[in-house]
Amino acid sequence: MPLTFDDLLTRARALTHHGGRAILGVTGSPGAGKTTLAELLVRELNGTGDPWVAHVPMDGFHLADIELERLGRRDRKGSPDTFDAAGYAALLRRLREDDDGDVVYAPGFERVLEQPIAGAVPVPPTARLVVTEGNYLLLDTGSWTRVRAQLDEVWFCELDEQERIRRLVARHEEFGKDHDTAVAWVLGSDQHNAELVDSTRDRADLVVPMTELSLRSMIDD
Repeated sequence: MPLTFDDLLTRARALTHHGGRAILGVTGSPGAGKTTLAELLVRELNGTGDPWVAHVPMDGFHLADIELERLGRRDRKGSPDTFDAAGYAALLRRLREDDDGDVVYAPGFERVLEQPIAGAVPVPPTARLVVTEGNYLLLDTGSWTRVRAQLDEVWFCELDEQERIRRLVARHEEFGKDHDTAVAWVLGSDQHNAELVDSTRDRADLVVPMTELSLRSMIDD
């Protein structure tokens, strides 16, 4: 039987059956549909009632451009060492263990500015499931190993390669790059990162075939 979106909703709900706060990771190569899937899961699970699912993207842990320039890494922004992996892992641990009834604030990422924004994502104490998404959730080097330890499950989004590249070029163009610059970035820095992420696929608890999974009607709603 092919995997359906309803199957994913059922599996996500089941993560909270132990009674504590659960954290679901959604990963995959750049442009594979991680954010789309995470946002749809949160929207459909919350429905019209009181929100009990929160979305915390990894992108808020991008290092600021000024720090990337100091480190000499600005030209490969998006690579694993251009994120605060230890800070991300610490936030996930706090989200899992927090029991003081306070709102936990996570950083967000402003795509127009391409900069992290502190305190932009509130996670209320009523959130029983946190959906977090990013490229490197299954990376087994450095501080990234601490990230996987905080996640109940990690799902890997898999998309047809030509479609993934097309979407990624379109995204870069949408946020200000001209076509040639966008293509060069996607086939250069982004492609190197995509190959690294793809090498972590076998560590996922579930592979989600985004090419076959029909989400278009839900996106258009």
